[in-house]
Amino acid sequence: MQPDNSQPNQLRTPLDLTQDIGPDLSTTAGRREIRKATAASAMGNLTEWFDYGVYAVAVSYIAFHFFPTEGGTLMALGTFALSFLVRPLGGLVWGPLGDRMGRKHILALTILMMSLATFLIGVMPTFDQVGVLAPVLLVLLRMVQGFSTGGEYGGAATFMAEYSPDKKRGFFGSFLEFGTLGGFALGTAVMLGFQVALSEDAMMAWGWRVPFMLALPMGLIGLYLRNKLEDTPVFQELEERGEVQEKSSLRELIRVYWRPMLVMGGLVIALNVVNYTLLSYMPTYLEGQLGLDSKASLMVILAGEVAMMAVIPFAGSLSDKVGRKPMWFASLIGLFVLALPLFWLMGRSFPLAILGFAILGLLYVPQLATITATFPAMFPSHVRFAGFAVTYNVATAIFGGTAAMVNEAVIDGTGFLLFPALYMMIACVIGLVATRFMPETAGASLRGTEVPDAHDTGILAEPETAAGRS
Repeated sequence: MQPDNSQPNQLRTPLDLTQDIGPDLSTTAGRREIRKATAASAMGNLTEWFDYGVYAVAVSYIAFHFFPTEGGTLMALGTFALSFLVRPLGGLVWGPLGDRMGRKHILALTILMMSLATFLIGVMPTFDQVGVLAPVLLVLLRMVQGFSTGGEYGGAATFMAEYSPDKKRGFFGSFLEFGTLGGFALGTAVMLGFQVALSEDAMMAWGWRVPFMLALPMGLIGLYLRNKLEDTPVFQELEERGEVQEKSSLRELIRVYWRPMLVMGGLVIALNVVNYTLLSYMPTYLEGQLGLDSKASLMVILAGEVAMMAVIPFAGSLSDKVGRKPMWFASLIGLFVLALPLFWLMGRSFPLAILGFAILGLLYVPQLATITATFPAMFPSHVRFAGFAVTYNVATAIFGGTAAMVNEAVIDGTGFLLFPALYMMIACVIGLVATRFMPETAGASLRGTEVPDAHDTGILAEPETAAGRS
């Protein structure tokens, strides 16, 4: 699928892909620019996952106020999953727009929609006040949140990948996922703080609302940071060369790029089953299935998230040296081998729950740290936003957002407390197959309308080519 444009041919001279057009880190201005781009990308991710972190912890309050019937917890988790079903629609809308209008403009819209929807959850009436209208409004707001997230995550990852210097894309890209974990950890910490400071009655009456309301000022900060930046160097070059994709269709995207979409889909299945089992479902699992009180379960999650945040930049930097594929193989094999024993360990005692969760989180980090460096690089620049957003959100809708609900339903139906570990293991097998066919792109240039390849301009290139990039 080549760009549809009518620019003069002389503007489209062959690109010298050995030249990196990202910020020059040897200069003060370049270092300042990459820091601003990193902060702007990570802030949106932090706001997005702050919502998910708060909602995951607030499931019992959501169930009480909006689904006051038997099976309310499962319905609250189902509402969480429902927002993911809208994400592919968001990807279909925002992705092509991002490839035509630029990454920056779409990210400004999505962070505003996302934070406003989260804020409104904190101020909406309950079932006791307005009856069935309350869960209907909750569902609508979760769908708005899912729709905006369908463009936010793919756009932020694309933005960060295209801003980063080629040889440090893993390191700088990892800070987007640092924002992911920061959002989860902040949401968990805020909820824990309110639970400690307030009585259970006060928490149930109004305390659960405040964390949701904090999303709006966070979103406004992210909007400010993003508006202070130019669009990515890669997209600006695409515009200058007249290679922006003016017209696109899902059918054409799939026809031309079905292979990277299929491979990425397999990777996303593994990534998100692990992600949402560990970071979204775990509070419910530790409280409802293993019998930990709410404060203890939050301490387990928070300790694990902080441990993951501490190592994620190092994992991203390591991927710049050894490649993305070895990182994914190590993570998936480690999780497959250790998921069952570590879930068993978490059921033994509170200290062992912290240990087991922390080890699982650290095994997951090599995947998480390299998302931004890996997925956008699987598509050429003129369809990068759309290819990433559509593929990621379809797979996430089916296997990510439903993970908590599937785990809870199977455990309730069978009593098999180790099912989440088994579910993760199955997903890891799918991920291992996909990793086998994943192209290595570490160090590769993201410029132009060809699929990036580390054999051409990355860590697998011939020595003379690599020398030209240094």
